[in-house]
Amino acid sequence: MIGVLALQGNFSSHIQILNKLGHDSKLVKCSKDLEGINGLIIPGGESTTITKLIKREDKFIKSIQLFSKKYPILGTCAGLILMSKNSFDDKVLNFGIINIESKRNAYGRQVYSFDTDLNLNYNSKNTSFIASFIRAPKISKVGRNVQVICNHDGIPVAVKQGMHFATTFHPELQNETLIHQLCFGDG
Repeated sequence: MIGVLALQGNFSSHIQILNKLGHDSKLVKCSKDLEGINGLIIPGGESTTITKLIKREDKFIKSIQLFSKKYPILGTCAGLILMSKNSFDDKVLNFGIINIESKRNAYGRQVYSFDTDLNLNYNSKNTSFIASFIRAPKISKVGRNVQVICNHDGIPVAVKQGMHFATTFHPELQNETLIHQLCFGDG
């Protein structure tokens, strides 16, 4: 069973992708909800709002960090920001799950959102797909042990560290299963 952080953002599209892959899913709204799942998605949304909502429960951030030691986590857009080591914004919690630095809203305001073709190279897979960038962050620095699996205009937009994956884009909005499948496999 894969959990989807359901505090804010488009978590329902991630559930549809998980259903398509044959995974059972569960909404995660507090640390207790992490029990009984073997993977977690931190969806896009507003990273400062998600931070405020996570902070309502004292042990939630620590519970997610402990969870990440045993189980895979996929972060998309705001999820990538939260998973990063640093986003240089005091209003955002950084879990430090993936050794990257990120910059919020680096592609600009909502009016500058776009869809584009991307090429992914990972584990002998070389495939292309369409991705949506909505007020997307940029990965400003890739640290040790982080594998870049996808670039856009020479900038990393999808990374993997250990069992964890993160993207600056929204694969779920294009009904794209590839990233979810890489992180969690088929159900």
